[in-house]
Amino acid sequence: MYNCLRRLGVTTADLEDATHDVFLVLHRLLPTYDPSRPLRPWLMGITARVAANHRRKVGRRREDADEAPEERVAPGRNAEQLAQAGEERAMVQRVLDELDETQRTVLVLHEVEGHSMPDLARELAVPVNTLYSRLRLARARFITLVQRSQQTGGRP
Repeated sequence: MYNCLRRLGVTTADLEDATHDVFLVLHRLLPTYDPSRPLRPWLMGITARVAANHRRKVGRRREDADEAPEERVAPGRNAEQLAQAGEERAMVQRVLDELDETQRTVLVLHEVEGHSMPDLARELAVPVNTLYSRLRLARARFITLVQRSQQTGGRP
């Protein structure tokens, strides 16, 4: 959940608060949970709404890419590879920051977190075809921003 909140645009300084808020909302809404439905998409819907609320609350404050979570050193990876991975992660985060909130949410929850579109539609209360449209637009915008970032040396 922590990483999902980060990818949904919650800043490093606010990750603990946002995670806490997810659990508060979860506790408050638990009596309304329908156990015949999967828990994970329901939790991701709560997470997406908490992330959106936190982004609105803190405004457009940005943090440096070097505040990304520490990289675990994998066997066989050298410092250059770790630096490259850090730069790529920072660029992806900057590109995600440029996406519209609705596009970012569907892109992260579907492509990164692996949630199915019907589950997302149900939990976000959005028609599934609308989500597919947002996903298509998000993918296209993401690709455009990555290409622009590569041409300009790191900025989308």
